[in-house]
Amino acid sequence: MSIKYAILGLLQYSDMHGYRIKAHIEKNFGHMWSINFGQIYPSLKQLQEEGLVNMLEIAPSENGGPQKKLYSITPKGVKELSKWLTEPTGKSILIRDPFLLKFAFFGFGEDASALKTIDEQIEFFESQLKRRQTNRKKWERQGVYVRLLAELGVTQNQMYLEWLHHAKKEIEKNMKRARRKKA
Repeated sequence: MSIKYAILGLLQYSDMHGYRIKAHIEKNFGHMWSINFGQIYPSLKQLQEEGLVNMLEIAPSENGGPQKKLYSITPKGVKELSKWLTEPTGKSILIRDPFLLKFAFFGFGEDASALKTIDEQIEFFESQLKRRQTNRKKWERQGVYVRLLAELGVTQNQMYLEWLHHAKKEIEKNMKRARRKKA
């Protein structure tokens, strides 16, 4: 997925500051897409140069603070996003998860360390699941597509937690067998 279209899509919902775009992608799209956040501001500048977004500089408040840039999608940007939405998506499923890469090589390390890392993942995904379930009502107000995507996030989160608990039990069983063989 191109950051260009993620930004244009978000700006369809409302005008946003660059920081809010970054936070929104991280918080709400992290389960399906990873991004290098250093790309956001250069991408916004490029989109502005292409006439796909407008930027309005907002003066700092009386209390100080930085000058902010508020971005909005232009009619040309709406047309570009609409065109992209009709293009074929492709068929690949790409998961870039550093934990899964580590998991593939846990057999070369200590089981106790693997279990500790799995416990950390369980804790993380349990907190993510709570957040997603809490936000469900908010997403329902955004329309059917956003609601369905939020449901997918909850379902993936639940599935991942189920798999993590299963993996933990299997590793613990394997550790017990190995101890019995040594005894």
